[in-house]
Amino acid sequence: MFDLDVRSRKPIYEQLVERFKVLIINEVMKTDEQLPSVRVLAQQLTINPNTIQKAYRELESQGYIYSIKGKGSFVSETKHAINTEKLEKVKSDFKKLVSEALYLGMTAEELQAYISDIEKSIGGGEQDDSSS
Repeated sequence: MFDLDVRSRKPIYEQLVERFKVLIINEVMKTDEQLPSVRVLAQQLTINPNTIQKAYRELESQGYIYSIKGKGSFVSETKHAINTEKLEKVKSDFKKLVSEALYLGMTAEELQAYISDIEKSIGGGEQDDSSS
């Protein structure tokens, strides 16, 4: 289920958080689906249960999952709110980067061409209006 890189500089709990986010965002894990228990996942991955617990707490604080005492952790329904929040951050970061590129001498036309190249390289993105 998870490929963890024990030699990576990224902490194991962060790797777990990222893997769960990918599964939830890509709807491999559905709304209200139960996550594996901390104990079971720790045994499967042969890592400390505290690491799993830390990853679950992080996912819960970010709104990806919710916990029910005595029952376990489940996938949250608030996916669209999470995407909206994330998109706002990306837009803010993008504005800063575009401003810096313009300041450094890049033209608006060069930026548009660059964005088009990126869009082509990723297959038009998720919101493509089938113009391919």
